[in-house]
Amino acid sequence: MKSIVTGGAGFIGSHLVDKLLSLNHQVIVLDNFSTGKKSNLLNLQKKKVKIIKIDISQNKKLDRYFKGVDYVFHLAGLADIVPSIENPDKYFKSNVIGTFNVMQAAKKAKVKKFIYAASASCYGIPDKFPTNENEQIKPMYPYAFTKWQAEELIMHWVKVYNFPAISLRFFNCYGPRSRTSGAYGAVFGVFLAQKLANKPLTIVGNGKQTRDFVHVKDVVDAIIKSLTNKNARGQIINIGSGKPIKIRKVIEKIRKISKGGFPQYGEFKLRKFEIPKLYPNIQKAKDKINWKPKISFDKGIKSTIKFYNERER
Repeated sequence: MKSIVTGGAGFIGSHLVDKLLSLNHQVIVLDNFSTGKKSNLLNLQKKKVKIIKIDISQNKKLDRYFKGVDYVFHLAGLADIVPSIENPDKYFKSNVIGTFNVMQAAKKAKVKKFIYAASASCYGIPDKFPTNENEQIKPMYPYAFTKWQAEELIMHWVKVYNFPAISLRFFNCYGPRSRTSGAYGAVFGVFLAQKLANKPLTIVGNGKQTRDFVHVKDVVDAIIKSLTNKNARGQIINIGSGKPIKIRKVIEKIRKISKGGFPQYGEFKLRKFEIPKLYPNIQKAKDKINWKPKISFDKGIKSTIKFYNERER
């Protein structure tokens, strides 16, 4: 079996590459390394993996890499909120045009399955909780809009060309290798960065915002089950823990496990695009791909902090 992972040097992508190699896939990683790290793939270079530095949004001649490929996992894209507001054109090129280029190459190669890493940010501030896949789409910033627009492209190709695609809407993914750089990364990565730098753990507003955190190994498990399950074709599926947790509680757990650090509440005012509550209904994932998360948040935090502590030594 031969697979392409776009964004394969990134957080989720590198864990997926690990898993695919363990399943005896030959893997081609396409990444421009804007946020991905070569260090995430260092231990894999002697195995059946080919790493290609390329910008999928600027290179339309992707066909050469897709010859003989069975599966495509499209995880490449830009993900931060504030930078997307400041540079929407950059996000459109990466998340929409980049997806179109990859999708067209995959279509031409007649791949067996195309799995897209979509974003739960498309829901904006939902009206119903837990939020299912039929909830109204209300993206609140360019990152969310471009990720959803790419999903719309893919689902249109499913209808018109019978394209064998699946879209998985990821909620807050965390775990080893999560990005701790940049001022606007995912909330868990921001907390980790502050903890590693021995700085106060800051909370926007009062910390009562509710989020859903799902471990990266559970996310990879969902991707693999989507690959092998025939019921998933053409589906849009939420991937999350289904167990909401307040940001203040996240801080408390990090402090308890790492034995240090303290929260700093209300340092920043709530932004107009701040989402007060978001967590998914994951029943469709259970029904369509026979998936449910296995790693508890407490266990996941412990393994993540252990990973970074050992890396710092």
